[in-house]
Amino acid sequence: MSYQRSYERRLRVGLVGLGGHGYRTLLPALNNLPVRLDAVCDLDAGLAVQTARQYGAAPYTRQCDMLAGQELDAVLLAAPPREHPALAVEALHHGMHVWMEKPPAVRAADLDPVIAARGDRVVVVGLKKVFMPAARKALELLALPSTGRLTSLYARYALSVPETGGELPSRRDSSHWLAEGCHPLSLLLAAGGRVEGVEVHRGGLGDCVCVLRFAGGALGVLQMSEHLSTSQPFEQYTFVAEHGTAEILNGSRVTFQRGIPYEYGGTTGFAPEGTDGGLLTWEPQHSRASLENRSDFVQGIHAELDHFCRSVLEGRAATVGTLEFAREVMEVYEAALLAG
Repeated sequence: MSYQRSYERRLRVGLVGLGGHGYRTLLPALNNLPVRLDAVCDLDAGLAVQTARQYGAAPYTRQCDMLAGQELDAVLLAAPPREHPALAVEALHHGMHVWMEKPPAVRAADLDPVIAARGDRVVVVGLKKVFMPAARKALELLALPSTGRLTSLYARYALSVPETGGELPSRRDSSHWLAEGCHPLSLLLAAGGRVEGVEVHRGGLGDCVCVLRFAGGALGVLQMSEHLSTSQPFEQYTFVAEHGTAEILNGSRVTFQRGIPYEYGGTTGFAPEGTDGGLLTWEPQHSRASLENRSDFVQGIHAELDHFCRSVLEGRAATVGTLEFAREVMEVYEAALLAG
């Protein structure tokens, strides 16, 4: 079931933060989720009133007033990251379940009060890259016993680590690295596991690479360049295992190279009989106006919100986008700032 009007059980939710992302991305995504938007909240009273009128919700300019004035099940946070922890703790103290947009904070330690206040409530951080259908397929392939151990990871993304980044956490400043770095980092950590070492190396023209040493023995490289934003594709992931290589291109194409029986100097054909080897490919069909090829589905936005809603409705803890995982991502983000 994928349409809001079709669900018999729906969460009563309030959305905090009606800026570009909240209005452009989150509000339309709710149309395909088991929710009822009862309230919206933004410091800009004009935005709150105008949006509330459009969606038939009650407008507020303070979350505390929204929580006191509405009977809600959950709060969706799309505020600036420095505001997320305090807003989340306030909502949790009112018994709310909480979904929060990435990044969840400006420092890893800022998530500790949220973890302490969570109790039995569901909290999900919208790290959409780990929810992408492409990512879920790649992680499924990497988990196959026949694939073997993961040995190396590679990501390419249009961003960079600020050269004076070590000062950002103490000043509680934002940056492109904070806003976007959690995207590739979250997927690399979802595949590789715990990181035990971070290094940043810079070139002479502004580009840099972040090297991640994973506790399981794999080595990860995040290649970053602001210049990639002018070219396509600017986002790519490659996961090399002992017996197969999975790749994600721009979030919409997954390939899995299983190799072919090969003997140097002896193999004479690149397409041997059978279907046990070779390249597998998955990608959406764009010939239909259907859900699986829409951006909010391809990019994992629907999946992250759906995981949150279903966890609440089914009374179970979230397993993806958890606070603990988000904190690990933030730790690597901070380590790269200090290393750079």
